Amino acid sequence: MSDFGSTTPIRLDRSDGKGLARGTLGLWGSTVIGLASTAPVYSLVATLGYVVLAVGGQAPIAFVIAFVPMLFIAFAYRELNNDVPDCGTTFTWGTKAFGPWVGWMGGWGVAVAGMVVLANLAQIASVYFWSLIGFDIESDDWRIVAVGVFFIAAMTYISWRGVEIGERIQNILLAVQYLALFIFVVAALTQFFSGDAPDPTPFDWQWLNPFAFADWAGFTQAVLLALFIYWGWDTCLALNEETKDPKRIPGLAALLTCILLLVTYVSVTIAAMMYAGLGEDGVGLGNEANADDFFLAIKDGLLGPWGWLLVVAVLISAVSSTQTTILPTARGTLAMGVYRALPARFKQVHPTYKTPSFSTLVMGVVASLYYIGMTLVSDDILQDSILSLGLAIAFYYAITGYACVWYFRKDLFTSPRNVVYRLVLPLLGALMLTYAFVQSAIDMWDVDYGYSGELLGVGSTFVIGIGALLVGVVLMFVWFLFPRSKPFFQGRSLNRDTEVMVPEEPEVYTRSIDGGV
Repeated sequence: MSDFGSTTPIRLDRSDGKGLARGTLGLWGSTVIGLASTAPVYSLVATLGYVVLAVGGQAPIAFVIAFVPMLFIAFAYRELNNDVPDCGTTFTWGTKAFGPWVGWMGGWGVAVAGMVVLANLAQIASVYFWSLIGFDIESDDWRIVAVGVFFIAAMTYISWRGVEIGERIQNILLAVQYLALFIFVVAALTQFFSGDAPDPTPFDWQWLNPFAFADWAGFTQAVLLALFIYWGWDTCLALNEETKDPKRIPGLAALLTCILLLVTYVSVTIAAMMYAGLGEDGVGLGNEANADDFFLAIKDGLLGPWGWLLVVAVLISAVSSTQTTILPTARGTLAMGVYRALPARFKQVHPTYKTPSFSTLVMGVVASLYYIGMTLVSDDILQDSILSLGLAIAFYYAITGYACVWYFRKDLFTSPRNVVYRLVLPLLGALMLTYAFVQSAIDMWDVDYGYSGELLGVGSTFVIGIGALLVGVVLMFVWFLFPRSKPFFQGRSLNRDTEVMVPEEPEVYTRSIDGGV
């Protein structure tokens, strides 16, 4: 019988939840994957120079301020996960709070951010791979593209093969990244105190003064740039159904990830400033020529013959994040498939590996095609798509913050704890990210923003960023026309009262949901 016109909830008993592996990750494993998803070494390489160019010596406090909305949204994730530990995260929570249209777009925000950053990570990994073996090749060279696609394929296979094997690999890759950062900090401080640094600059408490910014434009630019380097911690939540304690561990892991990233970024930034200074010449952080890759500019002077360690660290960071970036998108589209927000094939789970088989493979294929296509059109367009990534990130993080407030609206004032963690912090985080979205869009409207210049009469970065979100609107309406979508858009397969597919005890799955086949 057709689902058209029906308002009766549809019910499907699933004794194994969505079919994902249960009890695989503990607190350490979840935190490792959250850290790996942010690519800490690569994020610093890609951001530190530009933040210093924007605000000079206030770079450390810019990273601290950018951390604030991330922390507030992490609390929103934790609260929502405690009540609804569903791997669909923003999609599921947005739907339960605001209905299917907002929820679907939240899910699309997660997907488009993952797709775009995968192309960038693959390219960076490939560039550093060739650099490591002595080849300086342009980023749109076919050899760069071929190895980049290989990295996407390899990490897609690992993600498809199982979370447990992915966790083991990430433990090694993350250890290498933090070892490299530790060596960097020790070497930088050692040369500073010995007087061998190229521009020894004593630590100044003004670097941590939030009121010392010279102008508002530079401040907002720096904070918006810094937001990017924290993105990725929410992977912990996307793996909630595969943890040993789905309601507690993912939220705690997300908070730990945010705090560890804050300590990492601020300490490395301070060490870099003390070593290289803020000058506009040589290895100075104020030198625009070093902004794209500060580590590459200082590696030989800092570590001498061991400078290749920093190249390896960036390579590993990009490869590591390639694998972990696939995880949340694959699980988000899995949930969308289960609740009929996407075609049924997206809900397929591998019978042996217990991973979202179809969703994972689709993610790898789409990311590869996007990378190849953008490179063929113009490498500048690809780079502009990376610059526009902040719009998608701020978009779905803000939806999550607002969803927390609205979902718990009846319980907000039942205790002081709820006021803080379900109202004040999530709302502040959502408002901050809404501002970040609007301000970023205004900045991107300028034709001088980005690499491609003008597109359709405005800045190409704006067109790409907003256009990517509008593509989601089109796809949502196209899916709305299919019969299978009706239970979702009519609020029958997922609504506020739909039971989650993860029980109190992860060993026993006995619940059923109002979901579709």
